[in-house]
Amino acid sequence: MAEIENPVCGDLLRVSLKIRAGQIAAIGFKARGCVPAMACGSALTEVALGKTVKEAKQLRRDDIIVVVGALPQASTHAAQLAIDALAAALAKIDAP
Repeated sequence: MAEIENPVCGDLLRVSLKIRAGQIAAIGFKARGCVPAMACGSALTEVALGKTVKEAKQLRRDDIIVVVGALPQASTHAAQLAIDALAAALAKIDAP
């Protein structure tokens, strides 16, 4: 589990992972903040589930934005928050 907060706007995203055989078998999130942050947390779960740890580490902000459908330029920070939370959670995993 990892929790990341955007110091500018105060949005907070917590990501929890279950890894089996080097693959994301379960992923959940809790978000506090703007609607785009919640939408990006949800999109992250869709994008990352079933990916290997290596594949998940290669996900980028634009991958989240595509699943959400689009974000106003002022809200793209929410997609980056989701990617940063995933990266922090993956960094805690001892997997290939």
